[in-house]
Amino acid sequence: MTRLLAVDALWFGLIVSVVGGIVAPVMIARGKRLGQWVTIAQAAVYANFAVVTVATLAMMWALARHDFSISYVAQVGSRATPLFYTIISLWGALEGSILFWAWVLALYSAAVVYTNRNRPGLLVPYASAVLLLIALFFHILLVGPANPLHLVSPIPLDGPGPNPLLQNHILMAVHPPLLYLGYVGMSVPFAFAAGAMLAGEVASDDWIRLTRRWTMLAWALLTAAVIAGMWWSYEVLGWGGYWAWDPVENASFIPWLTATAFLHSVIVQERRQMLKLWNVNLVVGTFVLTLLGTFLTRSGIISSVHAFTQGTIGFYFLAFIAVVLIGSLVMVAGNSEKFRSQGQLDAALSRETVFLLNNLLLTVLCFTVLIGTLFPLIAEAVRGVKVSVGEPFFNRMTLPVMVSLLFLMGIGPALPWKHGNMNDLKKKMIPGAIVAVLLASIVIAFGSRSLYAVLAFAFAGFAATMNVQEFVIGARARQSAHRESFGTALVRLVKGNRRRYGGYVAHIGIIVSAFGIAASSAFRSEGEATLKPGETLTVGTVTARLKEVWGREEPQRSVIGATVELVRDGTVYATLSPRMNFYPTSQTPIPTPDVRSTPFGDTYMNLMAFQPDGSNATVKVILEPLVPWIWIGGGIICLGALLSAWPMKRVA
Repeated sequence: MTRLLAVDALWFGLIVSVVGGIVAPVMIARGKRLGQWVTIAQAAVYANFAVVTVATLAMMWALARHDFSISYVAQVGSRATPLFYTIISLWGALEGSILFWAWVLALYSAAVVYTNRNRPGLLVPYASAVLLLIALFFHILLVGPANPLHLVSPIPLDGPGPNPLLQNHILMAVHPPLLYLGYVGMSVPFAFAAGAMLAGEVASDDWIRLTRRWTMLAWALLTAAVIAGMWWSYEVLGWGGYWAWDPVENASFIPWLTATAFLHSVIVQERRQMLKLWNVNLVVGTFVLTLLGTFLTRSGIISSVHAFTQGTIGFYFLAFIAVVLIGSLVMVAGNSEKFRSQGQLDAALSRETVFLLNNLLLTVLCFTVLIGTLFPLIAEAVRGVKVSVGEPFFNRMTLPVMVSLLFLMGIGPALPWKHGNMNDLKKKMIPGAIVAVLLASIVIAFGSRSLYAVLAFAFAGFAATMNVQEFVIGARARQSAHRESFGTALVRLVKGNRRRYGGYVAHIGIIVSAFGIAASSAFRSEGEATLKPGETLTVGTVTARLKEVWGREEPQRSVIGATVELVRDGTVYATLSPRMNFYPTSQTPIPTPDVRSTPFGDTYMNLMAFQPDGSNATVKVILEPLVPWIWIGGGIICLGALLSAWPMKRVA
């Protein structure tokens, strides 16, 4: 019964996607019963959300009930797996992840229609139709090559359970949904851009204002997803790092870069009526890159610890990407006259120039990461040889761009629009320059000889000072004008221009994360030793003493762990328990490090090996300065993005 309900729901979703995504816009374009077909298009969006929700809930119910007659449940289900991990295995393999993607898309589509239900014109109806066309593609996958509802015969008594990496940490309940919310959210700005071109409304700024807010929301969620993915890698994989330029990591980072570029360049369009064509291309490019990222992770074309599934849907995605690109080019060409910029660059020393340089660097960074990610695949396809593009290439090519972006992050807020004054800029830059020199001196004094590490600290300190200074200058000006306390003036200043100061908050979050990344990269230290109970290992200022090796059985796995005490002056001040988890379906154990975090950094401990009789264990201790600030910075970025996206209310 559950399966039949889900099957019917998916087929009905396909039908309403055809009606709302193809039939309705054709009839609207012909001007036939315009109001009626607009209503039908909007109703199709709501209907699609309802039926995909039914299908998703039915699949979750089947997973919870261990209905192994359904192919997806037989693939990822297990009676021994705890209910929580059983439910989140919905996005743990190909078919379930495509279903979840379709549901998130349906949710966004319904939200777009509902929040704009009273908006006049044809922008929203056409945008709704575009969203339904995207939904149609996923419905085709769900009733075809990615169907999760095939019957299994004979019905197995039990299943293998989800991938061990998916049930080894709570972050797997957070990272994939955030990634989907960020990825799929980029469909909305694309739909508005396509809708504006189809409706002939690209000359108006209405669509760009709508697009900016939805892009900001999706960007915030994608930011949270990237940070959560880094944290998961750090907490689960046992290597002590959080970013390895893995192809799947890059697949989420690349559209983040183009979306970041759009959020900056769209300000130039709104303020100076420039970069109209560039902004449309960024919107289209970001959406295409999310599809490319999905293709890379779900087609089985790459090998990665993050690519949990393999499937036969790669050609479908490539065909859809081609259709999107060709259709977008046709629409852009048909509206080329309307994309002409009305404004122009008045002076080199201006905020517009910084925004242009920012976009240039983000684009260079995007193409660098994209080429490094795709080149091994292209080389293997063309020449039949495996080529590896690893961390050294990415670091060598991207670090100069990244430190330059940090510098621009400090210069931008200090410059006005149109014309800047060099003397005013120099005065504003003095506090930031002092902080930059001070931090560079401290880094060198602590022994770092890496040019990029010194520049990263210096420019991060400079940018942080310049962005904080904007809050101070604005609050003091308001304090003087309105005779308010500094705190009241600051709050009202931010409330009166949430978009501007939300952007500064996001900048500060990026800078905080940059501090964490630079410190953990430049000053990381580690040590490894095989210890008997009572023996110690000293790394830097940390002394670790092995207390015991232990083991236990859990419903879905076997666990071997070590209890390690951190001692100072003979006194135990913390206890860590790194372990290895053994799953029946995995030939190798899944390491589970234990981490002690403080504001100054992490003590990261991993169990590398052990004797079955518990006579000794090999432990690795890594000291990671300021790592927690990477995650804190991510939270600040999201806070700033949400503040910026919130409707502004001017305060007198």
